[in-house]
Amino acid sequence: MKEKVIIGLDIGTTAIKAVAAQLLEDKIHIIGATEKQSEGVSKGTISSVEDAVSSISACLEKMERMIGVPLEKAYVGISGNHITSQETKGVVTISKADGEIKEEDIERVLEAAQAVATPPNYEILHVIPKSFTIDNQSGIKDPLGMAGIRLEVEAEIIEGLSNQVKNLTKVIYRTGLEIEDLVFSIIATSEAVLNKKQKELGAAVIDLGGATTSLAVFEEGDLLTAKVLPVGGNHITSDIAIGLKTSIEMAEKIKLLYGSSSLWRGGRRGEINLNEIDENENGIISKRQIGEIIGARIEEIFKMADQELHRISRSGKLPAGIVLTGGGSKLEGIIEIAKEEFKLPASLGVNQNVISAVDKIYDPIFSCALGLVLWGAQTEKTTGEVKFLAKLSNKISKIIKKLFKKLIP
Repeated sequence: MKEKVIIGLDIGTTAIKAVAAQLLEDKIHIIGATEKQSEGVSKGTISSVEDAVSSISACLEKMERMIGVPLEKAYVGISGNHITSQETKGVVTISKADGEIKEEDIERVLEAAQAVATPPNYEILHVIPKSFTIDNQSGIKDPLGMAGIRLEVEAEIIEGLSNQVKNLTKVIYRTGLEIEDLVFSIIATSEAVLNKKQKELGAAVIDLGGATTSLAVFEEGDLLTAKVLPVGGNHITSDIAIGLKTSIEMAEKIKLLYGSSSLWRGGRRGEINLNEIDENENGIISKRQIGEIIGARIEEIFKMADQELHRISRSGKLPAGIVLTGGGSKLEGIIEIAKEEFKLPASLGVNQNVISAVDKIYDPIFSCALGLVLWGAQTEKTTGEVKFLAKLSNKISKIIKKLFKKLIP
């Protein structure tokens, strides 16, 4: 296998997912997708180095057996509710006497944008330029070669707790893998489930994970905000266990077998004999009760997401609507609830832009790992440019990559 293998590694609370691909004639061919139960990860962050190394290594070994080549490097997702985003601006005076904007001017203005007041013990993961202004001319996407006196950039800064970033990088290196790039997971997920038109019109991606739910909002091709909410599918399981007075294990089985979030609206009737699910359990429960429990938690998650849309004045104002992905998006009826709660179109995210004989790649739990592969493939194709920065020149993208490569120890 001569062609380089691109690996996307998604380290979740519930499962570790990996996707392997090759770039052949500018087309992405998926050659492997694996998952293993996650250990040592809590709410998207490392809670035990040894356990995390063990579970990630098991997933990588499974991938190596599947594709028949050793893994050396990967694009790795980073998540957790410690990650924040904020808008920032940077301003510099153009250095050349003739006023022509050079690469060093772009680098300086992006560095100036990083001078935003970063909270103690945090570090910058991404700087995502939205537009540049030269003197009084705003809305410029590529200022290289243009002339002026004053250069300004509007950007979105993504930050994470320094110790969490270090813990993750330590775990990855302990597995024997090198990190090609650390990417905020919801940004990678968006690459897999949103197309260019959706990003231009305005859309929100909601990734319903095990311990957290992540949100990213786009408009005119730009990232407006990205956030991790501290609630996910595991909370639904806990709600069922408490509400039905049963074990967590039994609650998870009930969720998987009967977890239609539309049931709470009374759309279904009937009862469930717990003994038919587990011979060690007894009792009768109503399907309606299960639906009410699940629906209440889904509503809460969507209300939290809508609060973020309100904060950026986009609640009910995204023409391309809500795109759901992640394991929680597989709950039957969740699309209808999203439409009601957000008052917007809603759909299930479809993993796209790839050629694959591996059917599981279309499962929404692989959206982030696939998005990391897409991010990596775009980087490989353009030697530093990522799809996020497609509207900028390759030179600007290279500058950005150079500025932030140093964040990976």
